[in-house]
Amino acid sequence: MVCALAQEYLHELDVVRQVSSHTLAAYQRDLQILIGRLEESATIYDRVDTDKVRLWVAKLHSAGRSPRSIARTLSAWRGFYDWLANVKKLVASNPFKDVKAPRRNKPLPKALSVEDALRLVDGASSKKGAVNDFESLRDSAIVELLYSSGLRLSELLGIDIYPINNKEYSSAGWLDLKNAEVMVLGKGKKRRTVPVGSAAITALEKWLEISATYRQPIENLAYVGLFINRQGKRLSARTVQKHLARLAIAAGLPTHVHPHMLRHSFASHVLQSSGDLRAVQEMLGHASIASTQIYTALDFQHLAHAYDQAHPRAKSKKGS
Repeated sequence: MVCALAQEYLHELDVVRQVSSHTLAAYQRDLQILIGRLEESATIYDRVDTDKVRLWVAKLHSAGRSPRSIARTLSAWRGFYDWLANVKKLVASNPFKDVKAPRRNKPLPKALSVEDALRLVDGASSKKGAVNDFESLRDSAIVELLYSSGLRLSELLGIDIYPINNKEYSSAGWLDLKNAEVMVLGKGKKRRTVPVGSAAITALEKWLEISATYRQPIENLAYVGLFINRQGKRLSARTVQKHLARLAIAAGLPTHVHPHMLRHSFASHVLQSSGDLRAVQEMLGHASIASTQIYTALDFQHLAHAYDQAHPRAKSKKGS
């Protein structure tokens, strides 16, 4: 039915509104994309909501469409749904009305491809000496956790091996191996719980085992950080950045890799696989879903389920 409605709308643009042949051809291409999105997601035209529209816009962005091109496509979709709502009375409202194209002057952060991301994490875990080497096991756990859970660097470094809350000290974040989760303190001092994939859990278990002897005396709060140096003190941001850059070079990646790139890669890859914009928003800790859309243009059980079904690192370990 939507194909017939699209043809009727195009006919009106041609005959009644008398748009140029160039504009008509552009509208026809854009409506074909819309029809393809509806068929791909098995969505009836009158069941489209704003979240789905934002996801489609993110997919256009990740496919390399320019902000100007996306704005034109959104305009065509918006015009079609205005016609469906106001002329044909077939939809109650226009889901495209409040969705804006990405800004032209704000370049998106770079993400690794799935293949390059897996080369990086696999390279870290197979690094010479990774079986029992302090730094290799630590670096492997860091890379796995960053890509597994999409953490900010500050969140990663704020994680303790267990939660502490007393007069002297209160943990910003902590690891819960039993439930395969990590609690972190994000922007605006907002706490969130993020699932941790099986590959990251394995790497963390190995790291905790070898690092245990460097945490004495455990009563000293300086030793409770999840990621520490050989003196038992919490790792610095600069150290993580330097080690990650070295691992990327060793893996033969063609670009400079920094911790935030793994966060962006996490968001982009999970969204591409799951299509669940809200779940990615929660896992990233974004207050606004618009922030998630920019990042990807690229009940908690639902969140964990979206992770297990979508994350490429989780998938790669399930079959092993």
